[in-house]
Amino acid sequence: MKKYILITGSTDGIGKLLALRLAKEGNFVAIHGRNQTKLETTLKEIKEQSNNENIIGFLADFSNLADVKKMATDVIEKMSKIDVLVNNAGIFTSKVDSTSSGIDIRLAVNYLAPYQLTNSVLSLLKKSDAPRVVNLSSAAQSPVSLIALEGKANLGANEAYAQSKLALTMWSFDLAEQEPNITVVAVNPGSLLNTKMAKEAYGQHWSPAEKGVDILYDLSMTDLAKTGQYFDNDKGSYATAHPDAYNSEKIKELLKTTDQLI
Repeated sequence: MKKYILITGSTDGIGKLLALRLAKEGNFVAIHGRNQTKLETTLKEIKEQSNNENIIGFLADFSNLADVKKMATDVIEKMSKIDVLVNNAGIFTSKVDSTSSGIDIRLAVNYLAPYQLTNSVLSLLKKSDAPRVVNLSSAAQSPVSLIALEGKANLGANEAYAQSKLALTMWSFDLAEQEPNITVVAVNPGSLLNTKMAKEAYGQHWSPAEKGVDILYDLSMTDLAKTGQYFDNDKGSYATAHPDAYNSEKIKELLKTTDQLI
C-alpha cells in the first residue's frame, strides 16, 4: 500500500538515497532541501529514476525557524496525510556557527527545526492509520546546556553536535509518551557513513551510506520500529541512549526552554 512520506534534508546523502528507494516502490515522497536549484534537480532525478511522478519538494533553511514554520504550512497545504516523517536534516560543519538569533546552528538545525516541524504537522500524522516519526540521532550524545540552547553560551562544533543529538533523543522519548498512537524512534544510522557531512567533518568514512539507508528504510517501513526506543546501527540493535534521555526532570526542563524559544 502506498505511503505518504516526508524526508527532511533529502537533496543529498542518505536522505536522498532513501527518498529514491521509497519512490521506486511507488510511494508518495516529499523531499526537502535548502537550495532551490538543488531541490529542483533532485526532484527531477528522483522522478526520472523511479518512474514516479508523486514526488514533491519543500524549500526551507532549517537554521531559520520562520522558514521551518512556513514549510510546515506548505506541507499541510500539499499533503493529505503523513504516514512517515523522517527527520534526517542535519549539520555538523558550517561557515557560520550561529543563527541570526545567536543560537548555535547545530542546535537549531538538528534539534529545534525538527521539533518545530513535527509539532506543526502532528495533525497530518494523526490522519495516518499507523504514523511514524524517525529521528536521526547519533552515537555522539552530550548533556544539553540550556544556556547554550538559548544562545547565551558558545560551544565547539563537536560539543554542539553531540548536544543537539541528545536533545533530539530526549524529545523523541517524550513525544512517544505524549502521542501513544504515533511510533517514534530515534536512531544512530551509523557512525562516519560515506556522506558529504562525514567527509566535510572528518575527511574519511567507516561504512557505506547504504548502511544508513537500510536502517532508515527498515524503521520507516517494517515492524522493526519500536516506539520510545533508541536504535544504534553501530551495534545493529536497540541500545541504551545517554542517561539524560531517561531523566524526566531534565526532559521537562529541555522542553520548557524549547517551547519558549519556539
